[in-house]
Amino acid sequence: MLDKVVIANRGEIALRILRACKELGIKTVAVHSQVDRDLMHVRLADESVCIGPNPSQKSYLNIPAIISAAEVTDAAGIHPGYGFLAENADFAEQVEQSGFVFIGPTPDIIRLMGDKISAIKTMKKIGIPVVPGSNGVLPKDKQKILKIARDIGYPIIIKAAGGGGGRGMHVVKNEATLLNSIALTKAEAKSAFDNDAVYLEKYLENPRHIEIQVLADNHGNVIHLGDRDCSVQRRHQKIIEEAPAPGIPADLRRNIAKSCVDACLKVGYRGAGTFEFLFEEGQFYFIEMNTRIQVEHPVTEMVTGVDIIKEQLRIASGETLSITQKSVKITGHAIECRVNAEDPASFLPYPGKVTYFHAPGGPGVRIDSHLYSGYSIPPFYDSLIGKLIAHSDTRESALAKMRQVLDEIVIEGIRTNVPLHRDIMRDGQFIDGEICIHYLERKLQN
Repeated sequence: MLDKVVIANRGEIALRILRACKELGIKTVAVHSQVDRDLMHVRLADESVCIGPNPSQKSYLNIPAIISAAEVTDAAGIHPGYGFLAENADFAEQVEQSGFVFIGPTPDIIRLMGDKISAIKTMKKIGIPVVPGSNGVLPKDKQKILKIARDIGYPIIIKAAGGGGGRGMHVVKNEATLLNSIALTKAEAKSAFDNDAVYLEKYLENPRHIEIQVLADNHGNVIHLGDRDCSVQRRHQKIIEEAPAPGIPADLRRNIAKSCVDACLKVGYRGAGTFEFLFEEGQFYFIEMNTRIQVEHPVTEMVTGVDIIKEQLRIASGETLSITQKSVKITGHAIECRVNAEDPASFLPYPGKVTYFHAPGGPGVRIDSHLYSGYSIPPFYDSLIGKLIAHSDTRESALAKMRQVLDEIVIEGIRTNVPLHRDIMRDGQFIDGEICIHYLERKLQN
């Protein structure tokens, strides 16, 4: 087992990783920006190192500073969490070249799956269904682009090849706006990802967003931990997730999960990963693979009893998976609500001091949050401040439990999106499971 790990992240996921490390007897090093010296995981870590000023470019995205922190603390590995450098192949490569263990997939796999075009081509070769599209980066010839779009059929979605987090996407409903929208998407992609390559896909009208969680070690063992539904989104950002995905026939569920396991074996995957699909009219369409831990991993942990972070650490230590596919049992239903520090009406970020924080409790309730009374939320980073997870025997009882959790939580001094979650948990359409990825946007327009 790794003896000491640098946690190259912040907030709730950093605290989550720290707890998993402590349970396995691994010493921890918290790296942090100047403003983050009071984060809970920084207080609890065995050691801490300030890696730079507040802007993430000068701290959490500062590769030399993070590797230097590992060197001065004599750490064995680096866990990137999610976001920041988690899917940066150059970072993973530099970590390994510096003599440390990168707790994640190999740099080559991160590159392969990090480029959505290469990921789609790879999955298509393996036999996993993909959304009809341009089959690669768009050419420069405008007439060829228009022909590709006509062959796909409108509406079409333009996507950045190096995109993620819901950025670098535009829906086009007719040919008149296609070329201008492509130019806009390319500019956004260049700014956000330093890669202006874009491609086209058929825009599905009412799909659900379904994920399959996988784990793979270095000894040829690959398993899946079932599926999740992440269809409640705003501007392509997930807000609510649940496991298992409701209403999917058992044979379809079983077949797509097996396909993901087979794909991992064929590409030589290592670590935790997530296959993301659009699901419409009984058909799965692969859209991307995330080569890291997901924000929504707790719902899978709640229904399987598997600690995914611990498995990441075991895999990185060279051990085999602690569970087999036969031992994975899906029990009950779990729902997660992401709590953001934002105005519930305008959705603008709302940093500030948390004057009072009360976390809900009870059987089947889990709170992943770094908040505490007196903590000041800085304005420099993502607005996610916690995740509320409710687990029960059925989806209906999990919904009832989540309603209680949302009524019980108290966060004073700032504004959050808790009122939105309370509304959704009482919405008939959501309760009935009759939603797609456009559900929330349409609800907010009414």
